[in-house]
Amino acid sequence: MIIGTPKEIKNNENRVALTPAGAKELIKRGHQVFIQQTAGIGSGFSDEEYTSAGAIILPTIEEVYAIADMIIKVKEPIETEYRLIKENQLLFTYFHFASYEPLTKAMVESKATCLAYETVEKVDRSLPLLIPMSEVAGRMAIQKGANYLEKPLQGRGILLGGVPGVLPAKVLILGGGIVGTQAAWMAAGLGADVTIMDVSLARMRYLADVMPANVKTMMSNEFNIREMIKHADLVVGAVLIPGAKAPHLITRDMLKIMRPGTVLVDVAVDQGGCIETCKPTTHENPTYIIDDVVHYCVANMPGAVPYTSTLALTNATLPYEIQLADKGWKKAAQENPDLVPGLNVINGEIVYKAVADAFNMNYVPVEKYLAD
Repeated sequence: MIIGTPKEIKNNENRVALTPAGAKELIKRGHQVFIQQTAGIGSGFSDEEYTSAGAIILPTIEEVYAIADMIIKVKEPIETEYRLIKENQLLFTYFHFASYEPLTKAMVESKATCLAYETVEKVDRSLPLLIPMSEVAGRMAIQKGANYLEKPLQGRGILLGGVPGVLPAKVLILGGGIVGTQAAWMAAGLGADVTIMDVSLARMRYLADVMPANVKTMMSNEFNIREMIKHADLVVGAVLIPGAKAPHLITRDMLKIMRPGTVLVDVAVDQGGCIETCKPTTHENPTYIIDDVVHYCVANMPGAVPYTSTLALTNATLPYEIQLADKGWKKAAQENPDLVPGLNVINGEIVYKAVADAFNMNYVPVEKYLAD
């Protein structure tokens, strides 16, 4: 198979989808790998490292898309890439379709096969290609939140862990999944007073067992959220419904009961955000303020630490990339059930129900394309 990795062009996205080591593994199996010039620079990988691994460097993104049977990316294609995508081309990347209708319609029109990292799912319901970036984003949410609590950045002017004689900041985390768990560990390690809210009693029992004493659990419902945000200094939105839009747990009117300088970090922004006033921001302009509440809603948070993120991501994606390259997407999905829910769009049809429902578009069961 001919595999192409273009350079990411989303704002301040420095990750790359394939490392030189990954390229070498694919080439060893008889595949051809084409990398866009300087695609790995932001993550610390030079063109020379790719050529040493046996990959071929192409100067433009157009050439990469034109030659490849499978495109491996990190982030969803943006508008300037839509026209480059070919019919029957396999795209393997994060899509987050349910949060952006123009992307969904563009991929339907392209008649490409879109396999989304975020909906690849194991039989135990875990999301193996979302976990590594969720781990990064959860930790970064606290790192960034602590920074924006500083007064020069219009936060409350409170130190997350406090000091002897001064109480620490109160951190509220909405969602006890991978992002929420990682955020809680990070905040607890810095000495904050942490509360995790979730709707699953089983998950909260687990968290109560493994978390340090400065982390508490609480049932997530509107009443409890309204009570907790009155006193929270930092709120992390960490809610995920795989492949679907996140629910709005914090609504516009709730901002008025928060203290001025409270910081909101919405990690769910890729899926539409779990805070109603959330809108995607960039690393260049990461925050905005509504009702004196600071909103940090960067849609590609792990892109700020590309070396760590790229290695963590490719550790997870490479085994699937090898299967797809060796067998083609259809046979790979027939033999590995993890890949079946990853299929979102095939030949102009939406085959992932949550995406079709998000925009009231036609849904076709994926089994239509997997039958022999």
